[in-house]
Order: sequence, then C-alpha cells, then structure tokens
Amino acid sequence: MLPSAYLGQTAALGTAACWACSAMAFSAAARRIGVLPLNLIRLVMAFGFLSLAAWALRGVPLPVDATPRAWGWLALSGLIGFVFGDLCLFRSYVLIGPRLSSLVMSLAPPLTALIGWLVLGEHLTGRDAVGMGLTVAGIAWAVLERSPEPAGEARPAPRVSLKGLVLSVGGALGQAGGLVLSKLGMGSYHAVAATQVRVLAGIAGYAVITLVFRRGPRVGEALRDGGALGFAAVGAFFGPFLGVSLSLFAVRHTSAGVAASIMALYPVLIIPLVILLHRERVGIAGFAGALVAAAGAALLFL
Repeated sequence: MLPSAYLGQTAALGTAACWACSAMAFSAAARRIGVLPLNLIRLVMAFGFLSLAAWALRGVPLPVDATPRAWGWLALSGLIGFVFGDLCLFRSYVLIGPRLSSLVMSLAPPLTALIGWLVLGEHLTGRDAVGMGLTVAGIAWAVLERSPEPAGEARPAPRVSLKGLVLSVGGALGQAGGLVLSKLGMGSYHAVAATQVRVLAGIAGYAVITLVFRRGPRVGEALRDGGALGFAAVGAFFGPFLGVSLSLFAVRHTSAGVAASIMALYPVLIIPLVILLHRERVGIAGFAGALVAAAGAALLFL
C-alpha cells in the first residue's frame, strides 16, 4: 500500500508518463490534420472518456453537482491551460521547434511555485527547492542535448525568434496558471469531475475560435482522416483524460510547485519512446540530464 504522503508525487509522476505518451500521439496527429482541429477533437474525445469514468467512479456522468465557485475557477483554469497555454505551446513548436519550446517550458515548475505562493499561500521547504532546481536543470540539460546527425542528413536548426520564445513562455504560464487555478477551484471535489469542467471550458474556447476564424471546414476534413483520429484518441486518453485527472489529484495531495516539477519530467520520459519508435539517437548529455532530473524528482519524494 502506497503511503499517503507520497500520493501526490506518485500521481504527478504518472501524469508525466501519460503526457510523454500523449505528446508522441499528438505530434503524429498534428502533422496530418493541424493544431486547431486537433485541439478541438482531442478535448471532445477526452470528455467522452471522462464521462464514462465519472459514471463508473461516481455514478454521475456529468459534473452537475459542482458548486458555482468550482465551475468558475475550473472553467477559467481550462481556458488558461487548454486554450491559451496549449495554443501558445503548439505554435511555438512551429516557430522554434519542440527542443527549444520544451526547454522554455521547464520554467513551468518555478512559475507554478510562484503563482501557488501568491494565490494559495503555499511554501516550499529547502529540500523542495533543491529538488525543483535539480529537476529543471536536468530537463534543460537533456532537452538541449543534440546528437550529431549522419553526414548528408543534417537538418538546419529552427531559427530562434522572439515571437517563438514569447509564445513558449505563454505556454509555461498557461500550464502554471491552469494548475494553480485548478487547485483553487477543485477543493475536495472529485478530480475526474473537476477535469470534466476544465475540458468543457476548453471545448467552448476552441469552438469559439473555430467559428470566429471560420475553420469549420478544416475540422470536417480532419474528422475524415481515420489514422489521425486514431492518434488523437490515444493522445486524448493519456493526455486530457488520464494525465490531467492525475495532475489534479497530484495538486490536491502535494504543493502545486512540487507536482509541477515532477510533471515536467515528461520531455525526459519521451527519450526512450523516441529511441524505440523513431530510432532517434540520444547522446550522453541526454542520459546525464535525465539522471539529474530523476535525482531531483527523487528528492521531492523524500
């Protein structure tokens, strides 16, 4: 039986593993159908998974018992995290590439700790601060590492642009703000039902964007791509459904900053996946950074 003191950290680690899987699936889907259709479709799919889970776990398929306060804060959290944060992040992938975007996203844990201190009055111990620092440094080291490409196959690195960097920071702020507001609004409410509220707000946000920018035809085309829908379904299961539900459970049982630091391990957990699935080469620095990040995460469990 897992000690209750470790429930939040373990859920955060599970979140990181889920996000690593969802990132691989969403990357494949986005290449086929684009970012905006994917975001709307993945949240609709996730809401279906969440409703089935809520029915099985709570006997109520919809979050009709949420208080007005919970609806307000959780909906705002969904708009900030799923809409603002994810749109910024996915656009930064295009402008500066996933490597630099993921590096900037390592700002999310300290930003979460700062917002958690300002909004929730949370305080970190010295050991927590050291663990966060090691985790962020290890992630940055692993993400910055680049293996040399075989001769004749080198590809130019994405050009670093101020717009791309600003959008990456927006993604980190969206993740940090969404997580803290989730904890503020959730209270003792069920994590799956709370995630339903967040996802509904995200669906509404993307629906408005789709209508305003007249992207409905692109969504229709995406719905006819069976392969992309398969990838989107896998990503929706491990991302907005299981991963986000675990993240809300994590912030209920530990501080938002500690949870965010462990969740931020997902770029490191992607390393074995890209080796196995994409046959990518990872150098010594990538593995060394992963070990440093793992050591930092271990401190957060002590």
